[in-house]
Amino acid sequence: MQIYKVGGAVRDKLLNLPVKDTDWVVVGALPEELLDQGYKKVGKDFPVFLHPQTKEEYALARKERKIAAGYTGFEFDTSRSVTLEEDLRRRDITINAMAEDDQGKIIDPFNGVADLKKGILRHVSEAFAEDPVRILRVARFAARFGFQVADETLTLMKQMVQSGEVDALVAERVWQELDRALGEEHPELFFEVLRSCGALAVIFPEIDRLFGVPQTAKYHPEIDTGIHVMMVLQQAVKLTDDKQVRFAALVHDLGKGTTPKDILPSHHGHEQRSADLTKELCARIKIPKEYRELGVLVGQYHTHCHRIREMKATTILTTLEKMDAFRRTKRFDQFLIACEADAKGRTGKENDPYPQAEYFKSLQRAAASVDTKSFVEKGMKGDQIAQVLREKRLSTIKKEIKSLSI
Repeated sequence: MQIYKVGGAVRDKLLNLPVKDTDWVVVGALPEELLDQGYKKVGKDFPVFLHPQTKEEYALARKERKIAAGYTGFEFDTSRSVTLEEDLRRRDITINAMAEDDQGKIIDPFNGVADLKKGILRHVSEAFAEDPVRILRVARFAARFGFQVADETLTLMKQMVQSGEVDALVAERVWQELDRALGEEHPELFFEVLRSCGALAVIFPEIDRLFGVPQTAKYHPEIDTGIHVMMVLQQAVKLTDDKQVRFAALVHDLGKGTTPKDILPSHHGHEQRSADLTKELCARIKIPKEYRELGVLVGQYHTHCHRIREMKATTILTTLEKMDAFRRTKRFDQFLIACEADAKGRTGKENDPYPQAEYFKSLQRAAASVDTKSFVEKGMKGDQIAQVLREKRLSTIKKEIKSLSI
């Protein structure tokens, strides 16, 4: 029996990055031998065991054979005769197909170290094409490391899209990879890689449709909306680690992909479509409620924030009410960050101030400060309280607008 450290732990050590999880592969062993040593078996598809002390995962070396469509259509060989190189060969890309022995020696049969130094994402073997999740993983590793996809790997990914293999992806895996990509340093590269192989149109058609659609006349019509959205996502990364805000930045303009061209130049008409398409996207990929709610609000009301100084007090109050901004203050703050990212997601605007956020926040704080206790003490109830509260909030907003304009 021989045990090797494998995969991401080896890669990240070579990159001098923190190693979060360590995976191990066991060569020349049977399940019974590990069970006898106190390992606990987990997983249904193939034998994986938890170490009795560290609880780290130890998997028997295995080979795979494709027997059906999709990422679950495999049968596994975990016999004692499977070699380390055979196990590494089934992995997705070369930088993930390295191992380290108990002496610290790197076993690198597919030149992962060289690709790591060059910043290249390259498939290990033609078996890459058997699992459509690997397209998403390559895109996510591009988002994490800023690496480029090897030409031959990109060609293979295009063939996988054309063959319909990507159609077999299930919602949970798509969301899992998207969510992880949103937490990386360059999430825009996730979408750029998917678009370069044609997978974006299959997996995220709402985003793919934005490329080639001109931005509005008011804001840099020389770039298209797809490029703008990627720039907004970059700005969101600079502003926050919050993945919900980054997602909202991604979906804020979805409506422009389906808005008639004669409406787009006027800058209006796409907000409700953006909200509706965000709901559809979230339903299809089973995106969590918190992401969906913020994405919908940003899609529907981001232009309100941009034009907040032009809006009447009644419109401002109505917008705050529709956004539930008096109860959901954290979400309102997230909304403001996404709006700022949108404003800065344009060439030459990246470092511009965005006073609208603090202005809108000041109005929200002022209106939220209205205390309902006095209404109750006066004997008011139900609808009467709601009416008086709204009137008081409206007058407070008007006063705050005057004070901010001085």
